[in-house]
Order: sequence, then structure tokens, then C-alpha cells
Amino acid sequence: MHIPDGILPLPLTLGGYAASITICWLCIRAINKRQDPRADVPKAALLTSAFFVASLIHIPIPPASVHLVLNGLLGALLGVFAFPAILIGLFLQAVMFGHGGLTTLGVNGVILGLPALAAAGFFRLRTHGTSGHIPLPKRTAAFGFLAGFAGIGLSFLLFALILLTGLPTHLSAAAERSAILALGLAHLPLAIMEGLLTGLLAGFLLRVQPAILNGV
Repeated sequence: MHIPDGILPLPLTLGGYAASITICWLCIRAINKRQDPRADVPKAALLTSAFFVASLIHIPIPPASVHLVLNGLLGALLGVFAFPAILIGLFLQAVMFGHGGLTTLGVNGVILGLPALAAAGFFRLRTHGTSGHIPLPKRTAAFGFLAGFAGIGLSFLLFALILLTGLPTHLSAAAERSAILALGLAHLPLAIMEGLLTGLLAGFLLRVQPAILNGV
């Protein structure tokens, strides 16, 4: 779901940068309001590295292949740190591997970063109705699955919406829709896999190191 350079028109790429910068600024402002803004920096650095490396792990799903994204995982474990972390990861992927693009960095940041923030919101719902008590591991795992699944699902919806509205008009609309449908079907197993991964990891962390989940 990384859109490369040269695909989208200039106004859309500029709009992507404007949206990413605005969202990133809002996230940093929220981080600075915390009692200790630096407390989660090591965790954010570790998960940014995981996001960066995940794009190199390709999973064959005929007739194509997909790669891990982990934006839902970052949203669940980092909260508002997730958007800046994903933006840094996308920049490094574009510069070092040509994965994505620099002109589309802002658009790709929105496609992957905004669902990560939504995933953080879904994961936070695990504490709803618990009266301040620590949620059970199964409940944490269930909401972790929801966060991981939603991260991929919402990213694909944004990806499809941007492609449908931003591709040149001379391209075949039918071929365009068929390609997007094939991509959607290919990403459904990935959404389930990332949901399971996020759910299992969240449940495991709750058992062995619950402090990691504090504040998200």
C-alpha cells in the first residue's frame, strides 16, 4: 500500500504533505502534554525499526504477494507516537529501498498513519467499562486483534479511495477497479494475520510486562 512517485497528481501529493504535517504536529503536541514526554521514546524507536523492517518480509498470496505493515500494532502499543513513528519509517523505506516515494511520502503517511491512530482508539476501548481495573488478557487480545485488523483494513480503504480519485483519467476504469479489488482480496488474509499478531502480542505483554500497555 505504498504509492510510488509519479503516480499521483501534484495537488494530491501536496495535500498529502499538508495533512501529514498537520496530523504529526497534533500528535507531537499531545506527546508534549504528557507528564514525561520522553518516557515512550525507546519503545517508539524499537517499533519504528520493526515497521521499517516489516516491509521487507513478503508473504506470497497468489497471484501476488503482500508484506507485513504493522501499523495497527504500532497504533495499539504507541498511541499518538504511532503517526510520527510511521512517517519516519516510510521516509527511511523510500530513501534506502525505494519503497514508496518521497513525493508521495505525505500521502503514504496518511494511508498508514491515520489508521494507526484509529487502531489506538480501538485498542483503548479494552478498558471501557472495567471501572479502572486492568482488563483480562483475553479482552486485551480481542481488542488487539481489532486494532491490528483495522489498521490494515482502513489503510486499504484509504489507499483505494486515493487511487480511484487520483489516477489519470486516460487509464481504464474497469482495469483500475479490478486491480484494486484483487489487492483488497490479497490484503484480507494479511489483515487477519496482523490482527492475530497484535492480539497475541498484546495479551502476552499484559501477562509479562503490563507497564508497556500503560497510557495506550
